[in-house]
Amino acid sequence: MIMKGKIHLHQVTSESLRLGALLSLVGGFLDTYTFVGRDGVFANAQTGNIVLLAVKIIQGNWIQALAYIPPLIAFSLGVFVAEGIKRKSTHRLTPDWARAILLLEITIFFIVGLIPQGVPNTVVVVIVSFVASVQMTSFRKLIDVPYTSTVSTGNLRSATEAVYVAITTKDTNAAIRAMRYGVILAAFLVGALLGGFLTLTIGDKAIWGAVAALIFSFILFTEKEKWKLPLRH
Repeated sequence: MIMKGKIHLHQVTSESLRLGALLSLVGGFLDTYTFVGRDGVFANAQTGNIVLLAVKIIQGNWIQALAYIPPLIAFSLGVFVAEGIKRKSTHRLTPDWARAILLLEITIFFIVGLIPQGVPNTVVVVIVSFVASVQMTSFRKLIDVPYTSTVSTGNLRSATEAVYVAITTKDTNAAIRAMRYGVILAAFLVGALLGGFLTLTIGDKAIWGAVAALIFSFILFTEKEKWKLPLRH
């Protein structure tokens, strides 16, 4: 029995290379934005924050060490929120979890750019870490392989592994995977460069560069609405 119906291709879009590249650009952007402009604390790279926390403790700089704890907590809370949004995606208020999350990021980062100078950097870092965690938890698949849009270690390992397989076995699919991971890594680097440059140039409002990239990401979903698939039962 075939029932005619329509479904959006938001799931396909959420796993596309274009979206993955844009989100990776945002990931790199956010890390340099907080590290360069917000007291040397990472927004995404919680491994870095844990290491720096340990270093400050060893050095006896207890007050400085405390600055690395709030981002870790905020990052963990972001995972809970992202999973909650995805689980409730069938609710009429959030029919498309991917777009809901992108809108959340756009809104919060735009507000962050309006936060006055007098507000402690820890507040901004916590907000950015929370949203970065939501993004990382929500978008974890690139076409047919896992990836991370907010850090590069895992992507670099996967890219290198794919290169090795492609060279040693002449596997075309592995070569394609390696190129895709290469695009993601390059996008992260570009984002990090842009984030650092804009932060040094225009200061706190540099985060609106990440907002621009997220708006382009949201547009991908809007474009996909033009294409529908029949729903079969």
